[in-house]
Amino acid sequence: MTLTRSQTGKTPKKMERPGYIETPGRRSTRKSAALDMSEKDVSDTPSETRSKSTTRRRTSAKVKSEDEEEIEAPVKVATNGHAANGSAKPKSRIVDGWEEGLDPKIDYSGHYEFGGSPGVLAMMIGFPMLMYYMWIGATYYDGKFPRPEEGQSYGEFFSHLVNLVYTGAFPSVKAWTIYWVFFIFEGACYVLLPGVSVSGRPLPHLGGKQLPYYCSGVWSFYTSIILALVLHFTGLFKLYTIIDEFGPLLSVAILSGYLVSFIAYFSALYRGQQHRMTGSPIYDFFMGAELNPRMFGILDFKMFFEVRLPWYILLGLSMGAAARQYENYGYVSGEVMFLVMAHFLYANACSKGEECIVSTWDMYYEKWGFMLIFWNLAGVPLSYCHCTIYLANHDPSEYHWNRFFLAFLYIAYLFVYWVWDTTNSQKNRYRQQERGTMVQRKSFPQLPWQTLENPKTLTGPDGSKILVDGWYGKARKIHYTCDLYFALNWGLITGFSSPFPWFYPPLLRLHDFPSCSA
Repeated sequence: MTLTRSQTGKTPKKMERPGYIETPGRRSTRKSAALDMSEKDVSDTPSETRSKSTTRRRTSAKVKSEDEEEIEAPVKVATNGHAANGSAKPKSRIVDGWEEGLDPKIDYSGHYEFGGSPGVLAMMIGFPMLMYYMWIGATYYDGKFPRPEEGQSYGEFFSHLVNLVYTGAFPSVKAWTIYWVFFIFEGACYVLLPGVSVSGRPLPHLGGKQLPYYCSGVWSFYTSIILALVLHFTGLFKLYTIIDEFGPLLSVAILSGYLVSFIAYFSALYRGQQHRMTGSPIYDFFMGAELNPRMFGILDFKMFFEVRLPWYILLGLSMGAAARQYENYGYVSGEVMFLVMAHFLYANACSKGEECIVSTWDMYYEKWGFMLIFWNLAGVPLSYCHCTIYLANHDPSEYHWNRFFLAFLYIAYLFVYWVWDTTNSQKNRYRQQERGTMVQRKSFPQLPWQTLENPKTLTGPDGSKILVDGWYGKARKIHYTCDLYFALNWGLITGFSSPFPWFYPPLLRLHDFPSCSA
């Protein structure tokens, strides 16, 4: 489901957009022939983009543009009701940090999130330390908070923690290979497998032009699962290897987050692709320099990082825990299977509804910086997974639930998933119906009440319409409630012996996720 998204515990304050229904997310001076991260694929007009929206392979379906917006300069009106003469210049507006008519590379809003440079610097240092602290507690302290032993000074305690990281989480060649083979494989799936092409929201600083997005998440997801199972059962790569190598993989993910962030930032500066820069290097590094980074004209890095990497890794860890448990005990407990089911449904929803994410805040506004890069490469998959790590590290008897209560958890979770899936589907399909762009896809699962016929709406003063039917006729934030329910269940299934599986719920409460179901 989106750090989202974004997924760092807080999202930037959004500009007021009447009628917009929230979702639960330059001149190139030098380019490379292989690496094209510019916006050269932008269409000349929104309508032209729709006409150029194409598909790949026979299984693809055509989807038109989303969330079109007209960008109009305000016209000064004289007291007699006629427009003022040409001598009076219309007052420019600040749209998403960009002032009309001025350089889009500069942020004119004067607004800083997270406490500015000091705040984001603390986060860039603090997040990895927190992740290591949680891993140490889960691995060496039986799931409890690591604390100094009696008579142990704080200096000795911290030295001990550093030694545990060095000996148990050293970024080995094996860990680097596992992580980056997966990364490159998923990138190849993004580009090569069948999918649908859609157009993103109009970009004001480009005069309303729209970027094309290629969505092959469904094929990527099931191809990844099938290949993982084949590798496991043939013995070429056992699924539980990622559980056994969790410490080294954690270090590789953290280092990769920093490495990719540095490349993304300085590459954008070198190619002149920066956007909405504040002039504060630390803050700009955290928030990002480039708005729409791309490779080969088709691989959108923000889409790739948010949909595939974190949630596929999370599911892989749960499948690895199930494989390890079967290896050790000859069976898979209901609690572990619950997490496999939950993480499968979430990753599958993000994949099957990938084309609905292109209009979210993360895709439209957020830049590709440390916040999005680190959180999706390391933060989400390797901190939200502590429910899985706890079950993998303990005997099933230590967290065994009554079979009737466990059955209730399964049934209730599936019901809430249906509400969540159909809520997001109703919202996104309403948008598509309104613009005549809806395409009925057959991706699994197709659930009842996903589409509303002639839905009720409210009309705003500016003529925009807001959906007030279906689930949105019952509550405005029902999809966020479902997300919170999921997070609480991921913790509840482990019991109450460890605080780390409960890390996800309070963090989710602080931010919005991109809606990724359709």
